[in-house]
Amino acid sequence: MENRTGRAKLHPARSPAVPWAVMRANRKSTARHLAGLALRGFAIGTADLVPGVSGGTVALVTGIYGRLVRAIGRGALGLGRLLRGDFRGSARSLRGVEWPFVISIVAGAGLAVAVLAGVVENLLREQPVRTAAVFFGLIGGAIVVAWWLLREPAVAHAIAAGAVGAVSFVLFGFRGAAVHDPDWYVFVGAGALAICAFILPGVSGSFLLLAIGMYQHVLGAISDLVPGSLLPFALGAATGLGLFARLLEWLLDRYHDLVVAAMIGLMIGSFRILWPWPAGLGDESGVGATTLGRPGPDVLVPVALAIASAILVVGFASWAERSEAGNR
Repeated sequence: MENRTGRAKLHPARSPAVPWAVMRANRKSTARHLAGLALRGFAIGTADLVPGVSGGTVALVTGIYGRLVRAIGRGALGLGRLLRGDFRGSARSLRGVEWPFVISIVAGAGLAVAVLAGVVENLLREQPVRTAAVFFGLIGGAIVVAWWLLREPAVAHAIAAGAVGAVSFVLFGFRGAAVHDPDWYVFVGAGALAICAFILPGVSGSFLLLAIGMYQHVLGAISDLVPGSLLPFALGAATGLGLFARLLEWLLDRYHDLVVAAMIGLMIGSFRILWPWPAGLGDESGVGATTLGRPGPDVLVPVALAIASAILVVGFASWAERSEAGNR
């Protein structure tokens, strides 16, 4: 379905759960299509490596946001039914998940994390201003793309986006002190909160962990493979992702334009984190990530990179939309 401007709607389709064997009659699951999905997943994984950038933003730009939310919601519904002992209902819900789509996205994202983690880390350390400028432009382009997704754009949506942007701009300036010796249930809460950023444009999971003082603890648990911390974190992440995806699906279905406007506001607020000067995204612990300064001597190249990045995002979004339309 499309909005009045001819662009695809953001909300997931409200069709009943059907087996993938039936779905593929309406969607070409060719190798080329799956490779395109893996490429989108690669971009999502790359974005998640950068504090202040959400994989959900990339999903929005690449035209798969609605499908991603719906797939996660269906999977969460199936898992919930399984835990309640409703095996038939669980199987029915899980059959409704577009598994080739999910596997392609996850594989691409995982490959990006494995291949680019060191590269992104080096860029953030060696070229902090220019790297931040690239992602600053990415968010700028994503805001344009998100505005296209409004079914009936109005002044009220611009006001809502501005209000959310102003509030989030201020809130993103706060950073909590590190939590001392957190218990397992703190890791559960941290996982539930951070994973929501995976599908919510404009919010970075790593930055949320910094804000609540859990970033170093989670990073240490992952580096040292501490089961007592990783398992609660994973439990919270799985629970939070499932519940939030279903809530977001419901909100998009009923308050589509208002929710999209709020997402735009969150992306506007994230400009505080991605402002290139004085030191990009700060150091590895997040110190300096929200410090705002005047542009330094290195101005022309970062500005050019930001503009080029924004143009690339808008162009890629247009291509992705045509690609998705051709596979329906």
